[in-house]
Amino acid sequence: MALRVLFIGGTGIISSACSTLAVERGIDLTILNRGSGRREVPADAKVLTADVRDPAAVREVLGDSEFDVVVDFVAFTPDHVRADVEQFRGKTGQYVFISSASAYQKPVAHLPITESTPLHNPFWQYSRDKIACEELLTRAYREEGFPAFVVRPSHTYDRASIPLDDGWTAIDRMRRGKPVVVHGDGTSTWVLTHHTDLAKGLVPLLGEPAVVGDAVHITGDEVLTWDGIARRLATAAGVAEPRLVHVPSEVIARETPGGAAGLLGDKAHSVVFDNTKLKRLVPGFAATTSFAEGAREIIAHHDANPALRVVDDTIETRQDRLVELFG
Repeated sequence: MALRVLFIGGTGIISSACSTLAVERGIDLTILNRGSGRREVPADAKVLTADVRDPAAVREVLGDSEFDVVVDFVAFTPDHVRADVEQFRGKTGQYVFISSASAYQKPVAHLPITESTPLHNPFWQYSRDKIACEELLTRAYREEGFPAFVVRPSHTYDRASIPLDDGWTAIDRMRRGKPVVVHGDGTSTWVLTHHTDLAKGLVPLLGEPAVVGDAVHITGDEVLTWDGIARRLATAAGVAEPRLVHVPSEVIARETPGGAAGLLGDKAHSVVFDNTKLKRLVPGFAATTSFAEGAREIIAHHDANPALRVVDDTIETRQDRLVELFG
């Protein structure tokens, strides 16, 4: 019989690729979300509509349904996970929590990062919440056998998402010949994972009993500098020599209300991931989409969709101010 899987979410960057691959591989997929996602769901998936933050609404649409696997792509706080444990206790053979590689120790004491690297992020509440979710699930597994499995993605992107914090504004500046700010000195290392590559790592682990109670990160092996990321995007946008201006991360954080934590708690730190564990669990796994290819996909998609090519005046002003100070 086909594996019966429930995706909570299903239309995000990560989950959309996983939905497509799951259906392609014959999984009996049900997707539960609010019905407002920007990405389409596979035609062969069953879709249930409910506010996932309303436990009563979730119980109503699911009834007594049981699943071999439940994957929650939109759980961000312990309350979200606690509600899942209550809802799916005794009703699934595997519960997959999508955590984050940003939960790993910052600053990182040793590279490469493995699954045994400590979880500690004093800079970013998002990461601390993910850590708290993992701790809750560890207790549930140890104390009652709740079949939790933790996945830690790195920075995952698709054609609709630009990995630079300043998004399309940065690309537009490149095309206009204006300088673009890059944090630090541009040489810190980063790992980007195309969402279809992440799906190739995650989908084969659905229903795999060996991973219950465990955690694994799923990332690409390509290690890039932030200058390299910007230059690949510039090349894809038809800009041969982008003008990159390096600004200390702390300065950018002070100038970016709401964006400081994600920079100081994640992107400002060099990362390299050891994917040995994933490759042991999924023999033959390989991330095959280079970022040069991914960048071309991003630019082509934005060029074909004018609504995505939004230049933010606030970002534009901030970039000009930082370039004046450090350019």
